[in-house]
Amino acid sequence: MTTTRPAQSARGARAVPTSAREAAFAVLYRAEAADAFVSILLFRTLERERLSPADRGLATALVLGVLRHRERIDYALAPLLRRPLESLPAAIRTVLRIGAYQLLDLDRIPKPVAVSEAVTLATRHGHAGTARLVNAILRRLAGEGPPAPPDATADPVGHFAVVFSHPRWLIARWISRWGVEEAGALAASQLQPAPSAIRANTLRTTAAALLETLRERGIAASPGLVPDAVRVGGPVSDRLPLVDRGLAVIQDEGAMLVSLAVGPAPGQTVIDACAAPGGKTTHMAALMADQGRILACDVHPKKLQALAARCALVGAGCVDAYDLDAQAIGSRWPGLADAVLVDAPCSGLGTVRRRPEIKWRAAEADLPRHAGLQRAILDGACGAVKPGGVLVYSVCSLEAEEGPEVTREFLGRHRDFALASFPDAFPRTVGGRQVDGAERGEVVLWPHRHDTDGFYVAVLRRR
Repeated sequence: MTTTRPAQSARGARAVPTSAREAAFAVLYRAEAADAFVSILLFRTLERERLSPADRGLATALVLGVLRHRERIDYALAPLLRRPLESLPAAIRTVLRIGAYQLLDLDRIPKPVAVSEAVTLATRHGHAGTARLVNAILRRLAGEGPPAPPDATADPVGHFAVVFSHPRWLIARWISRWGVEEAGALAASQLQPAPSAIRANTLRTTAAALLETLRERGIAASPGLVPDAVRVGGPVSDRLPLVDRGLAVIQDEGAMLVSLAVGPAPGQTVIDACAAPGGKTTHMAALMADQGRILACDVHPKKLQALAARCALVGAGCVDAYDLDAQAIGSRWPGLADAVLVDAPCSGLGTVRRRPEIKWRAAEADLPRHAGLQRAILDGACGAVKPGGVLVYSVCSLEAEEGPEVTREFLGRHRDFALASFPDAFPRTVGGRQVDGAERGEVVLWPHRHDTDGFYVAVLRRR
């Protein structure tokens, strides 16, 4: 049993995690208050605390479980409350969700224990009244169970929103665009954890050698879905020594496919317009055998410093980092590049399996704003492409406003560009499923079809 020590209230300084539930509370509470990467918050919290392996596992399960299933959790809590859940203090809302998730989904935890631990959290981060509220609500949920979801026939949007725990606006969009069956398959896939993949840094090793090293260390590993990818199991800390030695880069296979869509060759000049944190930059350097030149641009100096350090670690000497807005690339280097990659800022809604907090932070009204920035970056960067060169546009989103609509509008403004076939090195099948559109110049990678993050990628050649 984990011992505890006094913790600071969430109303003041940060809570001090002392157990699995305290660690989960600290991550979820801060994630709701700030636009932070939950995976990084969780990793740093677990690294800081001296929790047992079992408690580390429980803290991880609680954080990811609450974020993946939040709509269903809130739907179960709503009829038990006299006022909206969102009107409660953030700390107590977080405690209720942690307790409710255990009651609904973690059968291995006895219900009285789940309730008691939640009351303890509520006492630390609230007051006697909120502790009584948490006790009463969770005891009722434990006894009565959750309500039935909305009827699938009468209210398919509401049904999927609860059963697959997504915002209603997002489910409504997907059903409108792709139909009930496809929308349901995509939403269901987003509840599953994303596979863990690393890319062998071929400037220092090979995928086969990396696979052998992992297996020798007792780490579950298998060949990935794309060249140089290796899928790994176990905690992130197991693979970090290989990353720290520059032998591997933690990267989703969908992101690796973006670099393959660029198809850089040794001796070429390539511009990565939105380069930080450098995963695609270093992959392109490896594909070029570190021969040629990559101009890696970003507007965040600290991220550029981290990118430069990563390039040094993996041996990517052909990369030069520039503190430069992507919209100024065309005027800075007119007609210079054989290829320009615009991996543009976007909603990130294709990465929900990996970052479940994204679906609760995104809003439909954000999509036009993202699209405006994406259009501006493409307009500003395209001038750097030499005649016959390629402009590759990618976003980790499946939403039309950020993908094909941006491409169509760009082609309407720039008649000297046209969609072009993807390079031969780009796989035409991924995860056993065909990748449609590679010959036409546009592909979509789907989590539920290709088992990667969701991506839209277009290859545009300058005439």
